[in-house]
Amino acid sequence: MYFKASRRRENGVSMVIDFLLSNARLVLGVGGAAVLGIATLALKRLIERAGRAADDRKVEQKTSESWEELNLISASPTLIKRGVGGAVMEHVATAARQQKGDPCRPRTVQPEPEPKSNSLQHYYHTRVLLDPHEVRRAQALALDVCADIQGGLRSRHPDMPLGEMSLGGSLLDDLQVLGADHACLLVPLQLDAALWRLVPGEETLLTHPLHWMVRRLNLEYYPRGRSYWDRCSVGGYLSSEAVVNMLNKVVVETVNWWSISSTVGCLVRPSLGGPGLRLEIRARGGHQPLVVSVLPLLRDGDAVLTAQPELTAPWVNAWHLSLYPWETRRLAQLDAADDGCRRRTLKILKAVCRLNPALRPLGAAPLANLILHLSDGESDWTEGSRDVRFQQCVAELIGALEQGVLLSYFKPAVNLLSGLSEDQVDQMGFLLYCAASEPEVLLV
Repeated sequence: MYFKASRRRENGVSMVIDFLLSNARLVLGVGGAAVLGIATLALKRLIERAGRAADDRKVEQKTSESWEELNLISASPTLIKRGVGGAVMEHVATAARQQKGDPCRPRTVQPEPEPKSNSLQHYYHTRVLLDPHEVRRAQALALDVCADIQGGLRSRHPDMPLGEMSLGGSLLDDLQVLGADHACLLVPLQLDAALWRLVPGEETLLTHPLHWMVRRLNLEYYPRGRSYWDRCSVGGYLSSEAVVNMLNKVVVETVNWWSISSTVGCLVRPSLGGPGLRLEIRARGGHQPLVVSVLPLLRDGDAVLTAQPELTAPWVNAWHLSLYPWETRRLAQLDAADDGCRRRTLKILKAVCRLNPALRPLGAAPLANLILHLSDGESDWTEGSRDVRFQQCVAELIGALEQGVLLSYFKPAVNLLSGLSEDQVDQMGFLLYCAASEPEVLLV
């Protein structure tokens, strides 16, 4: 189902493949090496078939099939447009002719260019690191809007039991990359413990560890209407979807957007049409707006439940257990204990995934958990080891994609890759397979 890689290699065929993967990078360069990943699938199938063949006749037959696959790949419009299909096939044919006479003959391969030791550092400072002034300005704008919205709700709806609103997300945790363009407005709901109980996901009918429910209690003593949030209950449970819809309507209808815009000196407007409420803060003359997501949440001890129907659909009563606070706190603790660069590595990986279309479906959560798992076995996270750790992350990610499984660090029952399609996994595998030996493929 997912991206596969054969573990068996026959000597003769292995020489051909190694020659191709080494020399095609020299011909195509770093940028073209990324496209080489498309041809890698057929090459790997050749290895698998040759490893399974029982005699020379079958080897020849299976090898012929793989050459046909490579011919089809080289004729694809994408490769022709980029002008690299012919270069790949030319080296395929040359290598095959050299190996046909004597598969065991030593190869003469030009040495690969030495990797630039500062390429990752250069990428971090030029593509990942944000301007501190830009970050402070975005934080100040979001905080001003947060204060105005909270003040408006308290004056117009004083009976609504809401806690102190605050900002959250990567903008506040120094984990944002490419631009200070999004933040979360956290809106905590206050529940009466005698009337509501938060039920862990494993104890619900859904049996999903991240899908919690909030059950209404003591209806015989405290009938409906005793709690403000009874208006958002469905079937005896507090509906996250109903809470989102109600809160969105209240915010949009009661907040004076013209007044807020005048106060902060920017155009502030709700962005409608999505599953939740988002606000756009656009500076006059600016191009990239700051998007603030309004996120209702509940707290139960160390657990944070968020109302995000897009994550819990189709169950309207389910609340999402957010692991982001745990993951972020753990990364910060580890870095503080050994002066490590785990969070910097995470930011590099996030930027790489956002800038490479094939990797874009891979969100921040799998990358953070990948680093947490790797930290259990690797203790050296100093700046000097960042290049090695980055390559290890790429290798570990390839292995996870091969298996189709990347377990959550705090909830091992959750597979963080389950939401990816087979085609998405294949595309990621192609690109990362090339980057395993040529990391600069990801840094262009």
